[in-house]
Amino acid sequence: MCHNRVWKYVVKEGDSLVDATCGNGNDTLAMVKMVAENSCRGRVYAMDVQKIALENTFSLLDKELSTDEKELVELFAICHCKMEEVVPTGVPVRLVAFNLGYLPGGDKTIVTTSETTLLALEAAKRILAPQGLISIVVYVGHPGGRYTFFFLDWKSLRQSELLPQNCQLIIGFAASCNC
Repeated sequence: MCHNRVWKYVVKEGDSLVDATCGNGNDTLAMVKMVAENSCRGRVYAMDVQKIALENTFSLLDKELSTDEKELVELFAICHCKMEEVVPTGVPVRLVAFNLGYLPGGDKTIVTTSETTLLALEAAKRILAPQGLISIVVYVGHPGGRYTFFFLDWKSLRQSELLPQNCQLIIGFAASCNC
């Protein structure tokens, strides 16, 4: 999870963050630890379309977080393209993170799609705070994974209007997920 190291340069204690594809909860856990570091403030909005992903995330957070830290997380059973429905209007989000592919340890036929991800990227840029970051990790080791990476690159990431002024985008890709 080397992308977490990059997040630490952007995320500040008390920030609001979005885990657009919470999966097994590892990134959600890292996000809570970052925003709650000393004061137990901030908010993490985590979402996934798979019930098992939300259960896995809940279980990990329940085991690893204090009672106060748990109150900083909200889990939602929705598609990442609907993140604006769960983040309160006017709340500036410092980080929106995506892991694109399939749920590690889950059904590899259930994958993120380019269509919903492009909608989610549009939503992310509308809620992103100044100096915010969109972080995308694309797992290409599944059918459609390479297509997703190239489709996103061609369709969206090359467009100069993708990000608001003073915001950043990082993209990484991996052959598989060992999470």
